[in-house]
Amino acid sequence: MTASPSSHPAVRRVRAALDAHGATGEIRWLDDAVTTAALAAEALGVPVGAIANSLVFTLGDEPVLVLTSGAHRVDTDFLGARLGGTLGRASKETVRDATGQVIGGVAPVGHPAPVRTYVDTALADHAVVWAAAGHARTVFPTTFDELTRLTGGTPVAVEPPAARPGG
Repeated sequence: MTASPSSHPAVRRVRAALDAHGATGEIRWLDDAVTTAALAAEALGVPVGAIANSLVFTLGDEPVLVLTSGAHRVDTDFLGARLGGTLGRASKETVRDATGQVIGGVAPVGHPAPVRTYVDTALADHAVVWAAAGHARTVFPTTFDELTRLTGGTPVAVEPPAARPGG
């Protein structure tokens, strides 16, 4: 390993945000980048649904963060309608401006300013949830309840119930 979580500025900001909210999950620096939920799940030996993908969208002109289970995709039409607008994929510049992080390593916290956040209720199906920690090679463990508390996020289904396996 050539780096550690404490050596990267975005990861330091994530750690500070976690500490400020009393979260004790250890940030782990992985050997390889885990830019997809499948890669993260494989590296950690956990179900893909236990990976919290941090996806930035736009709702109107505002960036919003959707923390979604790696087991499915956000239905932008469904979620946008639930949120009262049109949900579109944010540009890499919007992601960086809103979060201070780059796509592939966006954490749920550690942003320059609060970002309105929605937390996929499917993450509650897992006792431990893993989220990115500001860099594509970093993750930290948390729970659905803690993730919601840390982010001030609103729990929401991100796809129609029929679209969920067993739903």
